[in-house]
Amino acid sequence: MAYLTEEQHKIVSDAVGEAELQTSGEIVTVLADRSDNYNDVALLWAAALSFTAMSAFAVLPEPFLNLWDALVGGWSHEWTTGELASMTIALGLIAFATVWAVQLWEPLKFALIPAPLKTARVHAQAIKHFKVGAERRTHGHTGVLVYLSMREHRAEIFADDSIAEKVEPEVWGEAMGDMLAEIKQGHIAEGMAAGVRDVGFVLGQHFPRSDDDENELPDRLIEV
Repeated sequence: MAYLTEEQHKIVSDAVGEAELQTSGEIVTVLADRSDNYNDVALLWAAALSFTAMSAFAVLPEPFLNLWDALVGGWSHEWTTGELASMTIALGLIAFATVWAVQLWEPLKFALIPAPLKTARVHAQAIKHFKVGAERRTHGHTGVLVYLSMREHRAEIFADDSIAEKVEPEVWGEAMGDMLAEIKQGHIAEGMAAGVRDVGFVLGQHFPRSDDDENELPDRLIEV
């Protein structure tokens, strides 16, 4: 899913280019629709509610059996052990399929994902992008990743070795705050541009641009 137009991409890319005019650091920006598909979580919910349905039937079978008899003709009968076992399995399968199906509606699927798990997986995915796109990709190990994951409503900023030695992680808090303030209003490109400008300001203080500095990493926004 594309979130930004070509013009909005340019807003972010231009912000990167302008920020790098004052620093030898390199800024990489990534905008992701999501950081994981969370199918394992959906599977866990389906399995848990399937087990719950079978357990409820085992504890209170009469309401289920009476409902079934009413649906198939209204006549009650003595249930055999095999029929009871089949009903238990059928209830479990129906519950599993129903819960899995409703989670195909993504707003519900993401609402059911625990917040700490979202945070952990966004962090893990941001690390992967950082290692591929920024970490130790520059001569002075001065790469920074600005990562935004839309479905989880989370963002990450990672800095390369040379930067991490001089800049505490808390320093990026202002950049994160300025970025998210705009994004919460629906201004994604402007938010990422604001974060990039703040990152560039910090980098400029510790890693000023030299006369022979080269642009080692692309300025364009990567949307995945």
